[in-house]
Amino acid sequence: MEYTILGIILMAIMLLYFRVADRFNIIDKPNQRSSHTEITLRGGGIIFWFSALLYFVQHIQNNYLFFTGITLVSLVSFWDDIQSLSNKIRISIHFLSITLIFYDLNLFNTMPIWGIVIAYVIAIGLINAYNFMDGINGITGLYTLVVMGSLLYVNTKIQLFTDGNFIKYAMLASLVFLFFNYRKKAKCFAGDVGSIAIAFWIIYLVLKLILVTESLIWLLFLAVYGVDAVCTILHRIYLKQNIFEAHRLHLYQILSNEYKLQHRLVALLYALMQTGISFLVVVLYQKFQDAVIFLIVVPPLLFIYSAKFYLINKNNLRAEV
Repeated sequence: MEYTILGIILMAIMLLYFRVADRFNIIDKPNQRSSHTEITLRGGGIIFWFSALLYFVQHIQNNYLFFTGITLVSLVSFWDDIQSLSNKIRISIHFLSITLIFYDLNLFNTMPIWGIVIAYVIAIGLINAYNFMDGINGITGLYTLVVMGSLLYVNTKIQLFTDGNFIKYAMLASLVFLFFNYRKKAKCFAGDVGSIAIAFWIIYLVLKLILVTESLIWLLFLAVYGVDAVCTILHRIYLKQNIFEAHRLHLYQILSNEYKLQHRLVALLYALMQTGISFLVVVLYQKFQDAVIFLIVVPPLLFIYSAKFYLINKNNLRAEV
């Protein structure tokens, strides 16, 4: 009953936001580098912050640092959705918000300086990678369901590391968002406020799980996004492009834009791929060392990603003909 009521509340909030977005013209206009072709409401991912708010109201004594952090990144991201901000401002807020959850997780007292530096790089990198990957209908919502579902399974069956409702609230927000986004013609896009807020939520949970289990393999719950994002950045650096500017070089963009696969199909493929990897990680956990599991998972993903270059070359040859 609790989740039914929560779902109804989140649905009502989303419908109310649509009226606000329409009133103040908070829209996403397609350009030559967009994967969509029609003007669509932006910022629907604000539902993730509202879901966090509803959870926080019920558990205020334990989650104020997390909630402060997700509020900061949501505010600056929503502002960026409406009016572009400098990268320095956004990264500074991300750094501050990450610092808050590091304090919450007691990282500064349990890790050496070099470990904390690496943790900052990984956390901020993953937040931005999640944002980079938000480009087609359904991809953020479906991928989030898979990641959160994987974390919920671990929390329930393998190692209790957080309140299960904390994960379920994020999953319900994803379902509500998908109802409006996982369509041929999406009613709304997540915007930076959505992709960055839910990325922050996921990073907090993954870090918490890593600390409890003393195992890094849970980073592989983000392996598909991670490999695509990092490899695309390296590719753009090789091409001497500005990595902060919009582009169409992610594998999902090649499949959607150049090969005209339906956005929903590509998003589903990404979600299914991550589901398979998460299943493999859970099965191999405690049977092999972390390094071995990384070696089992990452090379095949790199091979799949490398198919992008074949697809690009094939498409260029077709265009020349």
